[in-house]
Amino acid sequence: MLIRIGYELTFQAPARTPMLLMLYTHPSRAASLRQPDHVQVEPYAPVQEFIDALGNRGGRLVASPGKLRLWNATVIEDGGEPDAVCPYAAQQPVEELPPEMLTWLLGSRYCEVGKLTDVAWSLFGQTPLGWPRVQAVCDWVHRNVQFGYQFASPTRSALDVFRERTGVCRDLNHLALTFCRCLGVPARYVTGYLGDIGVPWSPAPMDFSGWFEAYLGGRWHTFDARHNTPRVGRVVMARGRDAVDVAFTTSFGPMTLETFTVNTDVHPQSAAAAMR
Repeated sequence: MLIRIGYELTFQAPARTPMLLMLYTHPSRAASLRQPDHVQVEPYAPVQEFIDALGNRGGRLVASPGKLRLWNATVIEDGGEPDAVCPYAAQQPVEELPPEMLTWLLGSRYCEVGKLTDVAWSLFGQTPLGWPRVQAVCDWVHRNVQFGYQFASPTRSALDVFRERTGVCRDLNHLALTFCRCLGVPARYVTGYLGDIGVPWSPAPMDFSGWFEAYLGGRWHTFDARHNTPRVGRVVMARGRDAVDVAFTTSFGPMTLETFTVNTDVHPQSAAAAMR
């Protein structure tokens, strides 16, 4: 399956402003790209690309005062299979985890492990270890937190989501992955593309999506407390401790986002082949 992905963002910068960009597909998907994946900038400014400490592909530029337009469109090949379900994936005791996994048990800006540990154990301490426990976390968050774009807030943390019971995809998954860390399951936040592939079309504007991965049975598995069902066509852009690490843009100075468009759908070539 071929999937078209892309975006267009416009900003107003009152002054010369350095920016970090996390708008690329993840290096792990590089072999799947069928067209180049580079940020286009108008008015032109050179973009320095790099791989960050977490293995994500990023860029940096300096925006001139005035309007800034960032956009790109590319095509990526996907297996067309839904997220894998591995109900027997086991949970390793913390003391047996590889050292590099310990980072993913700790609290972070939006994921207050210390403040939610007692809550997590009271809710899920009696659930079976491993995949069933992580799935129980997703089920609870999906049932108890109301999703809605009107609830979007750049400052809402996992603790806020637990108290307010509202949020967008990143909020539901921040809470779920925080509960996992509280329970001794390494978990990391993921951002990327997720279109309406294999599900009813939604009239809501497209956006970058957020989900999380949990480390079970010696590898990472995809979970999504917002949708809470296996989906087709996820395209990872970046992974991190929480949304701070994977923000699509970070500006070092005042900057106003004016327009924001994301597109992801099945390429016409694949759609035609499926109909034959």
